[in-house]
Amino acid sequence: MQNTPIRYLMMAIVQEQDVDLAARALSTLNVPFIHLASSGGFLGRRNATLLVGLPEGMEAQAQVALQKSCRQRVEYLAIPMEGSPMPLPTPVPITVGGATVFVLPVERFEEF
Repeated sequence: MQNTPIRYLMMAIVQEQDVDLAARALSTLNVPFIHLASSGGFLGRRNATLLVGLPEGMEAQAQVALQKSCRQRVEYLAIPMEGSPMPLPTPVPITVGGATVFVLPVERFEEF
């Protein structure tokens, strides 16, 4: 049971590789969270959406915990070269990972 009332809902979309580390980091803060499987729209890769209930004043700590546990990576995506007589795929570097975080105020919270 949560003693302090939930005042904010943090939604964090993280890469699947980072979800275990992010969950452990949030657990150390003793805040309730739910892990939902999701997928990215650009690359279609598997992600995780973490819904985190935060009491007043915990937003910064939760954000720091996610920043330390979710890192960006450079991966290469094979794209065929235009105008080439043979469609040879060319590796193009893209930055993936990190976390996309939204913090929403909670007007009402009930547990039953």
